[in-house]
Amino acid sequence: MKSNLALKQTYPIEHCDPIRKLILTYREVTIKDVSLLHSWMHEIHVIPYWKLDLPFEKYKKHVEAFLADDHQTLLIGEINGSPMSYWESYWVKDDVIGNYYEFDRFDQGLHLLIGPKEYLGKGYIYPLLLTILFHKFKVSETRKIIVEPDIRNEKMIHVFKKCGFTPIKEVELPDKTGLLMFCERGVFERRWTDWQQNKF
Repeated sequence: MKSNLALKQTYPIEHCDPIRKLILTYREVTIKDVSLLHSWMHEIHVIPYWKLDLPFEKYKKHVEAFLADDHQTLLIGEINGSPMSYWESYWVKDDVIGNYYEFDRFDQGLHLLIGPKEYLGKGYIYPLLLTILFHKFKVSETRKIIVEPDIRNEKMIHVFKKCGFTPIKEVELPDKTGLLMFCERGVFERRWTDWQQNKF
């Protein structure tokens, strides 16, 4: 899909989280990452929500198609130099979710997963998610960032709420029943400040 939105966010980005003392890096996916992503898509905690546990060649074609779609940017998130998360950052106006609410032209959205199971349940998701939201809100025209997690994914819904997202409504998407959630700029800025001051 071709996007006519001219704004382009630049990667890689690096952030030193003052609370967890971690170096967080986000870089763009390349075709060289297919094997890594393919292995993550076969993790037990990923399969139910992403449904991309495909044979390698079929998954490679999926990634190639997504890399060619300029309404979104595919990212690898790293902690202290170790790849451990996958992110799809997109413009709502050119995405299917734009059919489900009255969007603003500069609304952005996110999909994400943590790959290696050893990174689960340790709170890494909070600095990771807050940092990428901070970066996305650097687009001054963006007033809102949206997510639509699977309605069954209670853990991620809790994480999104804690980071400033508000549930709006359930949406019947082609691949899931999602919970549409909004994060408004002002709410996020308060949560970001709370995190930076260790009051989260």
